[in-house]
Amino acid sequence: MIRTFKVKEVFWIDRWVEIMIGEAASTSTLTLTSKGADETIHIGHMIGRFLQKGDIVALIGELGSGKTCITQGIARGLNVPESYYVTSPTFTLINEYPGRMPLYHLDIYRLSGLQDLIDMGYEEYFYGDGVIIIEWAEKIRDILPDDTLFIHLMYVDENTRTINISGNKKRSAALFKELVKGGV
Repeated sequence: MIRTFKVKEVFWIDRWVEIMIGEAASTSTLTLTSKGADETIHIGHMIGRFLQKGDIVALIGELGSGKTCITQGIARGLNVPESYYVTSPTFTLINEYPGRMPLYHLDIYRLSGLQDLIDMGYEEYFYGDGVIIIEWAEKIRDILPDDTLFIHLMYVDENTRTINISGNKKRSAALFKELVKGGV
């Protein structure tokens, strides 16, 4: 679902990323433009440093839109060691990484439906002791908790991506302030 919002402020982080902060009824949305994979990873790193135990990050975007790049950055922000190569768990369904708290990276692209997710015990991850990142989250949007952080990555051209981050107004507003400051 696309939410409309009123643009309140426009900022620049470094010289690369334009940010617009907007508001909807109970959610806030931040729109960023990344000019390459390194910037997408950097944005993910800043988000990862902000995440807390129990957070759910829902990634939405077509193939090649940057879901794995932003996940790599989030992993580094959660202090997942560089020795762990963060990849999309397309064929394994879930990858687990150690960090300041566990990171569970779930790819539901190949699941045939909600029952597959139930069969794999998703609630253990949703309400567990770490952070969960879900690729292709639009397939299970109906069961995601209200406080899920949504990141919608859109392909603009070979290098450029538009990244919309939205979530619970109270929680996301704090994240947006940290992003505007350039990280936590």
